[in-house]
Amino acid sequence: MNFVFISPQFPHTYWNFCDRLKKNGVNVLGIGDAPYDSLDWNVKNSLTEYYYVQSLEDYDQVFRAVAFFSFKYGKIDWLESNNEYWLEQDAKLRTDFHITSGIGAEDIQKYKSKADMKAYYAAAGVPTARQHKVSTKEAAEEFLQTVGYPVIVKPEVGVGANDTHKLKGPEDLDAFYANLPSVPYVMEEFVNGDLRSYDAIIDSKGEPVFESMTVWPVQVMDAVEDQADLNYYTAAELPAGLRKAGRATVKAFGVKSRFVHLEFFRLRETKKGLGKKGDFAGLEVNMRPAGGYTPDMMNFAHSIDVYQIWADMVTADKRIFPESGDDQFCVYAGRRDIYQYVHTHEEIMEKYGSVMMMQEEMPEMMVPQMGNRMYTVKLKTEKDAEEFIRFVQERC
Repeated sequence: MNFVFISPQFPHTYWNFCDRLKKNGVNVLGIGDAPYDSLDWNVKNSLTEYYYVQSLEDYDQVFRAVAFFSFKYGKIDWLESNNEYWLEQDAKLRTDFHITSGIGAEDIQKYKSKADMKAYYAAAGVPTARQHKVSTKEAAEEFLQTVGYPVIVKPEVGVGANDTHKLKGPEDLDAFYANLPSVPYVMEEFVNGDLRSYDAIIDSKGEPVFESMTVWPVQVMDAVEDQADLNYYTAAELPAGLRKAGRATVKAFGVKSRFVHLEFFRLRETKKGLGKKGDFAGLEVNMRPAGGYTPDMMNFAHSIDVYQIWADMVTADKRIFPESGDDQFCVYAGRRDIYQYVHTHEEIMEKYGSVMMMQEEMPEMMVPQMGNRMYTVKLKTEKDAEEFIRFVQERC
């Protein structure tokens, strides 16, 4: 099997996907915009061959790289980046090289457009917030007469929470239209809910071979817009309601042979058109793994290897890695250099060092979402998780 992996060097844990594929006997052919000599040893060792391009944004360069691999190794069986930013380019490359193992250019819109997603949620029987495609201010005001403030505005096609804002009143609306973005935006009614994600690896028949839930007490949008300290955790168990909603959404979107990150709100209050308190409402689908170190957090929480489960899905179309039975909570807490905190780094390590799974300074490009420094631990209960977050993020 010939597998082209786009950008194996970033995020810097993604070499694990390549490593498990290679261990499964796959020719792993990397294409990236970092010179070969700058690559980490783990990245180099996980690849059969690497092709350097000056810019992954330049489709012609990437096309030529895939063509070279096709000429040298034969038909390309898979092409993937597992990265939201490159999903559309991945799809175009699959279409141009007749790679049928993933999403093609003709189908990518339903996964990328936050407007087009609505019809598929409806087919799944999963309620979603009412939405308006941003056009004139008068049309927005008409929509607001129906849903009221606050509302969320975000790019119709976008990565994560980038350029997502909450409009709390007419002044915010005026400011938004005074600097109206040039790309299409949508406006959505605000949902009073806790963010939960259904994270799963789906086989070629659309069935999950792995499922997990991550809880986001602080939403990434708030971390970016309000400079809040991000915290979240992978939970020990997946609630039946989220499992049902996640699986129905997978079926409606026709997801096959992918690692997915599907976002839902668990309602804090009963809301007409969405459901009762505690029900799940759809937010958006992401046809790639959860961002940051969340795949690693799934490994820690469930004592498994999602990289291996994904690679086995690719090569064997089934799960080979066994269930662990040791499910706990893996918790992320970030801190920002702009704030002062009650507890020092040394105090955090003294108290939690024995259960610390990761701790490091974050790459600059991830600071707006994740903070400057992160701590990740494995704990037995949700109460322990909440105490850890408070200890790390309590400010002076």
